Amino acid sequence: MLHSLGVHTLQLLTQAAACILLFPRFLLTAVMLWLLDFLCIRKKMLLMPTAEEVARASEGPPPDDPPVCVSDSNRMFTLESLKAVWHGQKLDFFKSAHVGSLAPNPEVIQLDGQKRLRILDFARGKRPLILNFGSCT
Repeated sequence: MLHSLGVHTLQLLTQAAACILLFPRFLLTAVMLWLLDFLCIRKKMLLMPTAEEVARASEGPPPDDPPVCVSDSNRMFTLESLKAVWHGQKLDFFKSAHVGSLAPNPEVIQLDGQKRLRILDFARGKRPLILNFGSCT
């Protein structure tokens, strides 16, 4: 019971430390997304068309023109995008593989289900170990 409490406390402290470390980066990303939306909206509002441009636009825009309005469907500063940014930064923080460090060595089970080995146990000498996770179809 006491060991389980210690493990949960350690996990909680790890999550809290990650939040403290990631929060400044997340805020910077959120501000950048907001600024991008703000600049797009400001550009559209300041470039109000004249009566002549409105008459010309009523004839129909060329088919390759981008949308002229900023709507909720094409904004970048939304709750969904902020959730995706936070989740992506947490995944990046907790990944086990990092540039310049040793490769992770997870445990694998052989096809017979009896023997457990580590992936690097299959490496032989100086030959590189190649893992193929692809499909043969």
